[in-house]
This record gives sequence, C-alpha cells and structure tokens, in this order.
Amino acid sequence: MEELESVVVRFAGDSGDGMQLTGTQFATSTALAGSGLSTFPDFPAEIRAPVGTTFGVSAYQINFGSERILTAGDAPDVLVAMNPAALKVNLPLMKEGGLIILDAGSFTPGNLTKAGFAENPLEDGSLDGYRTIRIDISRFTLESVKEFGLGKKDALRSKNMWTLGLTLWMFGRKRQPVIDWLEQKFASKPDIGKSNIAALNAGHAFGETAELSIGLRRYQIGESHNAPGLYRTVTGSQSLSWGLVAGGQLAELPLMLGSYPITPASPILHHLSNMKEFDVVTFQAEDEIAAICAAIGASYAGAIGVTSSSGPGIALKGEALGLAISTELPLVVINSQRGGPSTGLPTKTEQSDLYQALYGRNGDAPMPVIATRSPGDCFEVAIEAVRIAVQYMTPVMLLTDGYIANAAEPWLLPDVEALEPFPVKQATRAEGEEGDFNPFTRDPDTLTRVWAKPGTPGCEHRIGGIEKSFDTGHISYDDANHQKMTDVRANKVSGIANDIPEQDVDQGAERGAVVVVGWGSTYGPISQAVRKARANGMDVSHIHIRYLNPFPKNLGALLKSYDCVIVPEMNTGQLSTALRDKFLVDVVQLNKVSGQPFKISEIYDAVTEIVPAQAAE
Repeated sequence: MEELESVVVRFAGDSGDGMQLTGTQFATSTALAGSGLSTFPDFPAEIRAPVGTTFGVSAYQINFGSERILTAGDAPDVLVAMNPAALKVNLPLMKEGGLIILDAGSFTPGNLTKAGFAENPLEDGSLDGYRTIRIDISRFTLESVKEFGLGKKDALRSKNMWTLGLTLWMFGRKRQPVIDWLEQKFASKPDIGKSNIAALNAGHAFGETAELSIGLRRYQIGESHNAPGLYRTVTGSQSLSWGLVAGGQLAELPLMLGSYPITPASPILHHLSNMKEFDVVTFQAEDEIAAICAAIGASYAGAIGVTSSSGPGIALKGEALGLAISTELPLVVINSQRGGPSTGLPTKTEQSDLYQALYGRNGDAPMPVIATRSPGDCFEVAIEAVRIAVQYMTPVMLLTDGYIANAAEPWLLPDVEALEPFPVKQATRAEGEEGDFNPFTRDPDTLTRVWAKPGTPGCEHRIGGIEKSFDTGHISYDDANHQKMTDVRANKVSGIANDIPEQDVDQGAERGAVVVVGWGSTYGPISQAVRKARANGMDVSHIHIRYLNPFPKNLGALLKSYDCVIVPEMNTGQLSTALRDKFLVDVVQLNKVSGQPFKISEIYDAVTEIVPAQAAE
C-alpha cells in the first residue's frame, strides 16, 4: 500500500453517467474518514447534449489528504473516464504519469467518432505517458445486477456505483455510508437500491481480486489535523442559506426570500424552502423583477428581504435595486456569479460582476458589497450581510460564484450561542407626539434612517422611487435637497468603513516586495501559491479582501507598503481598476476568464517571475 499526503481524483463521464453523484458520495466517505478535502463539480454547459459527445461531459474533482486543503487541486493524479469523450476532454488536465482508469467497453467505433477521435487512443500510443488500467466496467456492472432482472439500459445506470466501489477500495474508504444513503434514497424502490448496492460491492470486490493481475494499487491517505470539533461537509449554497437564517435569528426578524430559478443560484431557494421553522418564507416568483420587488415589499413590512440570482438576473433587478437604495430599505442581494455576458457560460464560474455590483444602477446609487472566499466562509459572510443591511438600512450585495456555490469542504460547526446578536429596534411614536412622522429621520452618527413597520400607530408614511425631502419625507424636486439626499446616502455607505474590521494580512508581513491581493474564490489558489513561494524564501504576502465597498479604512496605506501589487481575478481586471481608482496604486493584473478556477501553479508562476525582478530593482 502506497502512502500519500494528498491526491486529486477526477471522475468524468457523460452527463447521464451520474458523475456528480459519484463524486459527492466519495467526498462524503472521505470526509467521514477524517481527511481534509475540497471539491470542484464541473458541469457541462449543455442541459442535455447528445450522448457520447464532448459537449455533454460532466466531471467531479476532489482533492483530499492529510495536509491543509484549500483548492480542488491543479492536475488530477487519477482520472476515471467512463467514455471516450470524457477521456478526450480531461486528458489535457492530467498530471504526467498519472493513473487513468477507463471503461474499455465504451470505446466502440461509434463512441470514438462522436468524441472526435480519428484513432483509438487505447491503441495509438497517446496514453503511453500515463499508467492506464482498462476495465470493461459496463460488462462487470451488467453481471453484478443481473439477478434483479433489469433491462440493459436500467442496469447500466448502476455503473457509476460499480466505479465508486472500486475507487473506495483504492483509497481505503468505507462503503457503509454510501449503502446507508442508497437505502434511504431508494426506500420506495428497494430493487433499484439493491441493484446499486450490488454494483457498489462488486466494484469493491473487483479491486480486491484484480489488484495484482491488472496493476491496481491501494493508497493510504492519513487524517488531516484540523481543530477539534464537530465537522460536516458543506457546499457554499448550503452554508450561505444557513447564514441567512442565522442572520434573521440574530436580528430577531422574519426572513423572506424572493427568487427566480437561475444557475448557479437556485440551490439557495431549495435550501431555504426547507427551513420554514426558522420564520423563513420563500417565494418563487414568475421573473427576476417580481422576485426582488417582493423582497423589497417584505423589507418595507418589517422583515429581512433577500433575493438571489446570477449576473443576468441581477441585471434585470437593477431598477428595483435603485428603488431599495432610494427608499433606504434593508435588502440582501446574492449574486452567484457565472461566465458572461448575457447567458454566457451558465455552469461555469467567473468573477466578472464586480463592476455590476459597484456601479450597475442608474444615478448615483452606492451600496455595500461583500464577498465570500470559500464554501464554509459563506455562513459568516451571510450573517454580516444581514447585519449591515438592517443596521444601516441599505441593500447589500453579497458576491459568491459558481465554484463556491457548488464546491464542498469540511466545515467546523459554529457555536451558535457565541454568535453576537444584533436585534433591530423599529420606530415607534409616543402617544400624543405631535408633528408628521418623517421616515428619513436619521441617526446623527451613522446617517441610518428609521425603520417604521406599517401599522405602527403614528408612523404612517410613504416612501418610493421619487426623491423625498430630507426634512419632511415628502416628495421633493428641489435641486439643493437632491444634492443633500445624494450626499447623505453616499456618506452613509462610506461610513460603514468605521464599522468593519481593518484589513489584515493573511500571510506574510505588512510591508515587503510583493503582495498578492485577491477577493472571492481566488482565496484557495492564492493562499497555496503564496505559501509555496514563502517556503522557497520569496518575500511575498497575501491580502484577501472581504469588504469591496466600502474598502477597509487601512487598505490603501497597506497596499502602498509593498513594492508590487499582484491582483489575480477571474475577469479582465475589475478589482484592479477599483484599487487604482480608489488608492492610486500600480497593479499587476493576472486575469483568467476561461470558466475554470485558477490553478495554484498559474499564480505561483506569476509570483516567481515578478519577485526576482523586484529584488533586482
């Protein structure tokens, strides 16, 4: 048995081969074994591409081991390819000398043609640089389930479980968690459940019996040394949903989500719809505009309004976002970014909506913007978004992306009793208090307006998208008043900088030769690349920004204490532009818009090119 600190495994096949389910169950068994892990579900862009074509290839990558794992890994050590198309798409990603396990039974002339192979890669020498194991997975699957009397098509649906059984054997993972899950999932269809379990056990048994004859090996991966406590595997969408609910509880207010289904934001609606016991109401609207307007209505009525979407949907919500800014109502707007523009790459990840978050509304309409950096971090950031929204009476844009939304990692369950409450006090009027109620009466320090719940005696008022008088709250077209209201709204948002933490340095010193600055899901690859560079003696640090508007008060001075600032982004340089604009710092851009997350090596290579040049100067 070979012992490894970490390994990257990639399952790939047709979108109907169950690769996402296979990867998810392997990740669950790996988490229960105590290993650190990070996953990357890589969905095809086509909803249902022709079977066997490269357009329909679905993949699930997992990086796991005994060391600290922050990314799904650069290059797979092991590729499980269920058909020729999966091999063609994923072979360029493989580590040289890596292990490829193939379903040899799927390499038929027809499938080779559909995948675009002129020659059979099993015979033309193109796999000579890899350790290749050819198994007729389809045939073995059919044999393992024949006692259940299934047709060939239904029987072959279990081949992902056969493959999972083999992979569990290779890495010493237990089958019982998967068996328990199958029994629960197919409780109403026990024959289907039993056939999947039979295939799982057959794949595991194949590994045991064929170990020597075809060169299969077993690998030992140790447990990671995480902080003690209770962990569970979470995706970003799960943890974000729980954070929103926790925010509602900490504010002591009901929470209402108005949403329209869109990739990759839809899971938030799915998760919150199952949490009604926490005073959560969900509304699936007929379109994006109705979704945000319903959420604004909920905020007007005294609840926490939330709406979620991706870039195209956020564009449709733009006018209503301006309404929320004008009325100064609390609202949490979640943008799960994907490749754009327009429909773009629905199932691929990107960070290209920062401009949209900062500037994407008519008029001068600033709003706070914060970003998550990992699946587990979504919980804390969601709470912070709710806190800022209700304490400053403003919509807040929370940026996540497709990678974070779908990826999974072990998450230390927080002590909910230790979370700091921020109960909201809504406006009231003393009996007999004279004068009309002004909904724009403000806290002199924060400039936050009062929040009056409809039906509160003496607090009757009207708000809306037309400009209001600072002094009375009535409609006003006065030019000086509009100037004042515009300035006050902007100053309220910029003043939030006094209520957020100063920017810290994630790794390295607070001054030096080079700093790598990131936001969002670039955290993992930047962190790993900087750690590697520092281990090799390079003067490089890492700063990761959560608060994108307003920026932390000390960020400008911190950036200017380094000789060189590198900003990796999955866009064409949007944070780089914002930093230059705000702080007049020179920035070296490292941009990627391929729909795939950064590799550690891409950032490390950029750093190693720049650090010697800085030293020479």
